[in-house]
Amino acid sequence: MGGTIGDQRQEFSFTGKRLRHYSTLSFDEVLARLRARVGEITLDKVVGLSGTREEFESKIQKHVGDSGFILFAQIDHGRWIEKYGIKRRLLRWIFGNPLIAITMLQHDYTAGLFAPIELLLAESDDGASCNITYVVPSSLIVLDGANPELRSAAQALDAKAEALVVSAVTV
Repeated sequence: MGGTIGDQRQEFSFTGKRLRHYSTLSFDEVLARLRARVGEITLDKVVGLSGTREEFESKIQKHVGDSGFILFAQIDHGRWIEKYGIKRRLLRWIFGNPLIAITMLQHDYTAGLFAPIELLLAESDDGASCNITYVVPSSLIVLDGANPELRSAAQALDAKAEALVVSAVTV
């Protein structure tokens, strides 16, 4: 009989790239711009969609915003950090698109560690402006020497994420 693989361990080092875009627009205006470009559905509902591949894709498309993304979850850190004396509006978004994710997962299932992607919308100290921070998806998804198909798909995701953020923060 073959040996088990349950007692083996691999370690992979990688470096993520974090980007921060500053905006002179208010937190509310940037949030409204994000919401206008992103559809919404919960991950539970995505997983629960029935039907064939074509039916699944059709159902997903109904929730995709013009950015190509869907908001799956929002965590309002600002609501709980105020209990610790921190007064800052701070929203974490988990967003993506299963039809984009599959372009990477089909080449390396471990891309699922970083798809969907995330961003953090933070109000400035004076409350007059804000910034968006996110990690460039390909910097997490693609390990050095990874296959070119995975790299290409992840870089396409990078471009979509950057376009969404820039459209939200630019005056």
